[in-house]
Amino acid sequence: MTPSDCPNFKAHFVELFREASSAITTLDDALRIELTRTKQASHGDYSCNLAMQLAKPLHKNPREIANLLIAALPSSPYLEKVEIAGAGFINLFLKNSAKQQYLHHVLQSKNAFGHSGFGQERKIQVEFVSANPTGPLHVGHGRGAAIGASLSNILTAAGFNVSREFYVNDAGRQMDILTLSTWLRYLELNHVYTPFPANAYQGEYVKTMAQLIFQAHTDRYVHESALLLDGLPETAHTTAVDTDEHLDQLIANAKKILGQDYAYLHNFVLTEQLGDCRNDLMEFGVEFDTWFSEQSLFDSGLVAHTIQLLEKKHYLYQQDGATWFRSTDFGDEKDRVVQRENGQFTYFASDIAYHLNKFERGFDQVINIWGADHHGYIARVKGALQALELDPARLEIALVQFAVLYRDGKKASMSTRSGEFVTLRELRQEVGKDAARFFYVMRKSDQHLDFDLDLAKSQSNDNPVYYVQYAHARVCSVLAQWDGDMSDLVEADMGALSNPVELALLQKLIDFQDTVEMAAKEFSPHLIAFYLRELASEFHSYYNSTRFLVPEIPLLHARLALIASVRQILNNGLGLLGVSAPDKM
Repeated sequence: MTPSDCPNFKAHFVELFREASSAITTLDDALRIELTRTKQASHGDYSCNLAMQLAKPLHKNPREIANLLIAALPSSPYLEKVEIAGAGFINLFLKNSAKQQYLHHVLQSKNAFGHSGFGQERKIQVEFVSANPTGPLHVGHGRGAAIGASLSNILTAAGFNVSREFYVNDAGRQMDILTLSTWLRYLELNHVYTPFPANAYQGEYVKTMAQLIFQAHTDRYVHESALLLDGLPETAHTTAVDTDEHLDQLIANAKKILGQDYAYLHNFVLTEQLGDCRNDLMEFGVEFDTWFSEQSLFDSGLVAHTIQLLEKKHYLYQQDGATWFRSTDFGDEKDRVVQRENGQFTYFASDIAYHLNKFERGFDQVINIWGADHHGYIARVKGALQALELDPARLEIALVQFAVLYRDGKKASMSTRSGEFVTLRELRQEVGKDAARFFYVMRKSDQHLDFDLDLAKSQSNDNPVYYVQYAHARVCSVLAQWDGDMSDLVEADMGALSNPVELALLQKLIDFQDTVEMAAKEFSPHLIAFYLRELASEFHSYYNSTRFLVPEIPLLHARLALIASVRQILNNGLGLLGVSAPDKM
């Protein structure tokens, strides 16, 4: 069964209302017809506010318009009745038979249920994590990883052609600092000591990389400390300094001393940290189609080419020896430097070139998932796209707020070997991949997240991921006690599912595809997490009040088909979030 075989009731009713509105007004093309799910079964299954939208342009009472729309509404095989409520809402009631037959679509579609052609195979790129490869991923990166991976899965299910990308910042100053830091630790192993800069990378992982170089090459990269300290004040020979100028001079000296060996050390630390990042993300269930090198933008000449394009379009000017982009022309708070006085391009310059490259690769839309501290960066990047005559609306930015860890109701200070930050690996080791992935997406990405470590580890109904997974395991337990074949359920007569609890659960299953499309449209994986918790809640209530293994075969098959459908949708929804669906708990 293909996704198109499965009826989309909301889309069907929207088309009916479009036909009805055409019969009473010529405003049809300008109308935005939407249906919402009702909160109470007594108000039907869907509600439409079209009559209120038309009240002002038609100069009529909304209830009068609602009557006209209902009279013009084409017949539907799924519609039981239509009622007018309140000021002019039109409430729609699905036939019970339509809900019951829906189970056949769920069971036949299996893992493909919830997929649709909503995205129409439009090419969309999701760039996320993109952490500097200068150390282990921390818990902040983890939230961006979980949101980016989940959103990519949701967009794919909604019919988009998705490419997942990690932008590797391998060309900037931070990589030079990491290279210098590692070399200094390597020199220490060879008993060559210089004051270690306070603003260099202090982590234990730096010492580990130095040890690896020492084991492989012993003293090959050893040079006298006096050469490294050349040009620095005498005080810097004995005291650790934390100024940028001091660090930059050390880097310049290291490049001069090491010559071609510097490139080896730079590549070594990059490879080590990028490899660690890849492994960490893979263990977290996050994989990428493309790892895009920032350095490649320089090697290909694209950064210089992009700056030339902006210059030809008169969006650059010279001031104080630097080259500036007129980003204030596009709503930024101030203009931005793209090339420094020393001729080096800024990170912003390479970022403009990178975004130009994205669209040159043919993506219809690009989504960047950034930390919330990048909020001020949005205007300048979108402004640069506009200056390059690209539609800035094709770039969407999803901001991710940091996650704060709590233990025993207090902010957690989980110790790390470096004493600097809590790593994603440490979090995963403490609470598990499933809990970490689910907890990270429980709230909208731009909302602050309090991550309760004790709750994430608990096996209780208060733990949302346990609660959802337990619902899946409960269905598996019931079906394991049944001595039948799944084909019996696929072909079963669902007419026996008639009590209000069952009908409400059926409607909840119907909502899954709409939820996936809405999560894709709004770039909001948390909607899937919300849905799964609500579905699990309705199922647990049904489980606690109902016998499934009854002697009446038609009722037995119908109820088992219902809970098998719940299991399928729980499995599919958890899969979108990168969370497992265990058979036993």
